[in-house]
Amino acid sequence: MKTRHEPIRMCAGCGVSRPKRELIRMVRTPEGRVQVDESGKKSGRGIYICPSSECYARALKSRRLHRAFGGEPDPELAEVVLKLSGKG
Repeated sequence: MKTRHEPIRMCAGCGVSRPKRELIRMVRTPEGRVQVDESGKKSGRGIYICPSSECYARALKSRRLHRAFGGEPDPELAEVVLKLSGKG
């Protein structure tokens, strides 16, 4: 029986590599908006974060989100990550 390849991505906060399904994808759309991509299929510049507020805070503090998206993400993004992590 064949096993299916599972894509691995690295968290921008903690740097741990995990299966893509376990991470939250954030994307800067071609229009310049930064949003959470729950489907994982939106076009644009994307990064991945563990579903925890700690990893999001680390990515903000290390300015990885700023570098990836060319500016500070909206404060509302933290609320969405918190909700998706199951703590909100």
